[in-house]
Amino acid sequence: MFLLIAGVILWSGAHLFKRFAPTLREAMGNTGKAAIALAIFASLAMMIFGYRMADGPFFWGRSPALVGINNLMMLVAVYFLLTGEVQRKSTSVNWLRKHTKHPMLNALKTWAIAHILVNGDLASFILFGGLLTWAVIQMIVINRTEPAMPDPRSHSWMAEAKVLGATLVTLVIIMGIHYLLGYQPWG
Repeated sequence: MFLLIAGVILWSGAHLFKRFAPTLREAMGNTGKAAIALAIFASLAMMIFGYRMADGPFFWGRSPALVGINNLMMLVAVYFLLTGEVQRKSTSVNWLRKHTKHPMLNALKTWAIAHILVNGDLASFILFGGLLTWAVIQMIVINRTEPAMPDPRSHSWMAEAKVLGATLVTLVIIMGIHYLLGYQPWG
């Protein structure tokens, strides 16, 4: 469990460093970017290996209902994620991008809650609960330091269709990868 907890703490610290110590981070220049990237990759490795090695109590097990809820929440999470990522350089955006300040952090929060619901074990509470906590803190810090600015780009149904299509394809790929890794995503 130590490796898992340390990975979540390192991930959170690396991502929040810029927000909590902006002058120190700025003074580090490009070296700081490399150091933060290395810390993030190290934290990912620690979380993956720590989660796979973790042993602890199960509070509830998988059920078809929880798997169905997880899959619906993952559809929403991927939609949030792609809303934040796909339209960075686009001239028009989908509805969610027009009305949401943190689509990628909302994606992470939805993903974390979905995985806590479907897994129900201590390792999942530590990993997904820790990342959920980080995302909430990150949103609060960003909202306090950066005022909300509405997206000036216009809404378009074509942008909406692109994100929805990309969401379905991405979700099928994610489920396929889970299946290949030995996790049954279909209940």
